[in-house]
Amino acid sequence: MAEFGVLSAAARPGVGKGPTRAIRRAGKVPAVIYGADSDSQPIALDPRELDSELQKPGFFARLFDLEVEGKKQRVLCRDIQFDPVKDVPIHADFMRVSSATRITVEIPVKFENEETCVGLKKGGVLNIVRHAVEVSCRADSIPPEILIDLEGHDIGVSIHISEVNLPADVTPTITDRDFTIATIAAPTVSAAEEETTEEAEGEVAAAVPEADSTSSEG
Repeated sequence: MAEFGVLSAAARPGVGKGPTRAIRRAGKVPAVIYGADSDSQPIALDPRELDSELQKPGFFARLFDLEVEGKKQRVLCRDIQFDPVKDVPIHADFMRVSSATRITVEIPVKFENEETCVGLKKGGVLNIVRHAVEVSCRADSIPPEILIDLEGHDIGVSIHISEVNLPADVTPTITDRDFTIATIAAPTVSAAEEETTEEAEGEVAAAVPEADSTSSEG
């Protein structure tokens, strides 16, 4: 089931560089709501409220009830532009959605039961191939996460998308192969240490000159 957030905004008059800069000078974040066969609506967001939601996981996979002057619209954020120097939001795009809207969205991957993973207990390493998986689903059926159970997995195991129990009507956008999400790799620290030791021993041996076998006559 999709998770919902709440945002409030004020309508802003006009679009273009001039009005947009004025909104930023006033300490607000310019944004736009579009879609659902309705006109685009320019709005201004409170940067603190937006930043608070951005700090929560899965921002782009979470629906919002966005209230503008007393009217709520259900939306999904599709893009945020950040200032290249200050790294703060300077513009956001929100798409109107309904229960029937089908969307493509990236769902974060999370892992559980690492403490009971056989391979990790042996010293193996969890190699995450995909931190998120792109899926197609209805707007009201966005899963908050893709949960991978590591219990019992040994070294050398690859976890593929076919092993994940996705909710009904949620399908990966990659359909031509059973792609890998993560693997349990063999430990590499010991091997690296041995290689480093051998190299060091070789360097020491090369630095010590061989004894001169010739003797001088008096």
